[in-house]
Amino acid sequence: MSSRYLVITSWPDLDGAKAQARDWIEQKLAASVNILPAMDSIYRWRGKLREGREHKIFIKTHESRLDELRRRIRAAHPYETAEILCFEIDSGDQDYFDWIDASTR
Repeated sequence: MSSRYLVITSWPDLDGAKAQARDWIEQKLAASVNILPAMDSIYRWRGKLREGREHKIFIKTHESRLDELRRRIRAAHPYETAEILCFEIDSGDQDYFDWIDASTR
């Protein structure tokens, strides 16, 4: 049985997020990308409290494309350390799974 993944990342600007989303889809690294509206993020970086605006990105992909997608996110990301969280999708609609498979083949 093949596996599908939900990959979560964030991007500091909407135009950059959209450009990356289009690239991931065109390269068949993702079946679908959702970009949420800007949100405020508060975090610690290099010992200091930081704040910034970011867009959360949800990417649906197939296990066979996961490593390349992660590599592409790291290579293009403007942050020194990109958020890349990968969750295996363990249940869902089979028709949707089939669409993910076909879209990333």
